[in-house]
Amino acid sequence: MAKDASTSAQGDLVLSNLTKSFGDFVAVDDLNLTIPQGKFFALLGPSGCGKTTTLRMIAGLEEPTNGKISIGNTDITYAKPYNRPVNTVFQNYALFPHLTIFENIAFGLRRRGIKDVDAQVKKVLELVELPHLADRKPNQLSGGQQQRIAVARAIVNRPALLLLDEPLGALDLKLRRQMQIELKWIQTEIGITFVHVTHDQEEAMTMADTIAVMNKGKIEQMGTPEELYDSPKSAYVANFLGQSNLIAGEVEGNDGENSIVNIKGNKVSVPKNRINSANKSVLVGVRPEKFRIVASGKNTSGNILNGGKVSDVSYTGVSTQYQVEMPWGQELMVFEQNDDNEPMLRKGELVTLSWEPVFTFALDGSENVRAGA
Repeated sequence: MAKDASTSAQGDLVLSNLTKSFGDFVAVDDLNLTIPQGKFFALLGPSGCGKTTTLRMIAGLEEPTNGKISIGNTDITYAKPYNRPVNTVFQNYALFPHLTIFENIAFGLRRRGIKDVDAQVKKVLELVELPHLADRKPNQLSGGQQQRIAVARAIVNRPALLLLDEPLGALDLKLRRQMQIELKWIQTEIGITFVHVTHDQEEAMTMADTIAVMNKGKIEQMGTPEELYDSPKSAYVANFLGQSNLIAGEVEGNDGENSIVNIKGNKVSVPKNRINSANKSVLVGVRPEKFRIVASGKNTSGNILNGGKVSDVSYTGVSTQYQVEMPWGQELMVFEQNDDNEPMLRKGELVTLSWEPVFTFALDGSENVRAGA
């Protein structure tokens, strides 16, 4: 009989050589991952990348083809879902419609034989700031309130691990952003390990301490939101986590800490520690908000690309987004903050783009510039 780890297992979540195949299709491919106890961790990627299958194996809803899952020193690979110190919050919340909010939250405690549940239920209702709704039914709550109750029901049992499966997908944009902040606050307050599966890069970056970007059953890159955004190691990560301009160039030399790259006759500097390529052929990466854009003929500094022409202008309030066609036919995206009282540039206007070398990264020139887009 499998050991009951539902209350005993504590520690880091460790996935060792974890593989899941469905016939000839490998959904999760030899995954090795350690998620430190008490952290907010995100598995980020598009549909079909293996993130939800990974989550389901951790929850016990799918059995691995190979590999091991452990929490601390406890092996839970083949433990039944109810014998794991793991709870899951799904996108549809899965609340019991016939029970009050109080009884929805108390359900797991009563199932474990705990008779005096009042104090624990009230405590988590206070934590999610909904004690006044204890006597209502789920259908009397808004989507955001139901989401908070689903979290309260999951954490009242004090699991070692809380799994979040696209939990904010059913909410509108404004409420989703509010709940991102609230979920991060709850995780910090209670100190439980959160593993969050999402395809929404903003959601992952807002909430997670560490993000693993998944692609075809493997982890493409893992790190803090800042590391992944500022120093992507592949075109897939650069494009999937935000927007990137990737421009083909050739490394021609160096000037100390920087490599000099020739982009269609324009010489630009790239910090050597931000070049992820052993080849002379590279893709120079610049995030849209790092560009400065000025009318041709105006002075600017740093790395410079001349000869651009504005092909599209979109005013979004906080910023103006420009599409700029370069002489070699590539369109580059520029986000300019609306904070300097400068008039907007017009479609068809000739412009110069510039940016500071420190904001530049470079990838292998053989990569597909559209990967992950």
